[in-house]
Amino acid sequence: MLVDRLREQTPVLTAELRPPRAELDASEGMDAWIDTYHAIRRLSRQQVSVFLTDSAVGTQEENNLRHLVANLGRELPRDMVVPFLTSKHSLDFCLSYATQARQHGFRSLVVLGGDKTVGRPRCVEHAWDLRQEIRKKEPDLILGGWANPHAAATQQVDFLLDERFCAEFYLTQVVSHVDLDPVKRFLAEIERRPVPIPGMFCVFYYRSASPKTLKILSSFMPVPIQGLIDEFATGATAADVCARTIRALRAEGVRHICICNLPMHDASGVLSAITSRL
Repeated sequence: MLVDRLREQTPVLTAELRPPRAELDASEGMDAWIDTYHAIRRLSRQQVSVFLTDSAVGTQEENNLRHLVANLGRELPRDMVVPFLTSKHSLDFCLSYATQARQHGFRSLVVLGGDKTVGRPRCVEHAWDLRQEIRKKEPDLILGGWANPHAAATQQVDFLLDERFCAEFYLTQVVSHVDLDPVKRFLAEIERRPVPIPGMFCVFYYRSASPKTLKILSSFMPVPIQGLIDEFATGATAADVCARTIRALRAEGVRHICICNLPMHDASGVLSAITSRL
């Protein structure tokens, strides 16, 4: 089980994938889900657990749980796949989703608030409110939460230590080696006030140094635009840049990492290219 692996000293590398957009027509949607299915299968053969997002960057995505159940088959261990659930749905939908996840054998669920600035409004003020409601209804589900190293470290650790946080592990906002100070502050605060649940730092696979693309991304997450442009200008590839962040995090003592934004059509190949540079 993922949370058991996170509690161990051995480093864990996972991947985050984004389901097809809801507005795709039937043919495009089917092709996209075939790509998703193959990506998850190939990553699982590499013993890489996969997180599947929910309404990433404010756009409506296909119901990840419904398609996972329909397309993965029974032969793929459910503990290799962890769906995301944001609070940008009705409360009834969220609670029903958690029940369906448990009924279909998924052991873990990451429950997030979701971006307040775009898309549907949240059904609760804070993600931990939703996790508490899910815990009441589905006490056997292992829940994941969220932390943001770019915010005030003391406040973030306050959240993680609060009994209302209601999670067995957490992921972080995307970080980069070209702006490592937030990570260092966050880790220093965790060292000062140990957090009893394991964490996993998210690293973004930037596919290019396109200023336009980086600017768009910066509206959803912290992006060190000039630093990334400088990295690519040296001739570094996307895999090089991603691997440099992972190496820098490991040098700071971070063991567990989730790589985000892998291309669906070749997620396994790109992941292998990144790990070969480690």
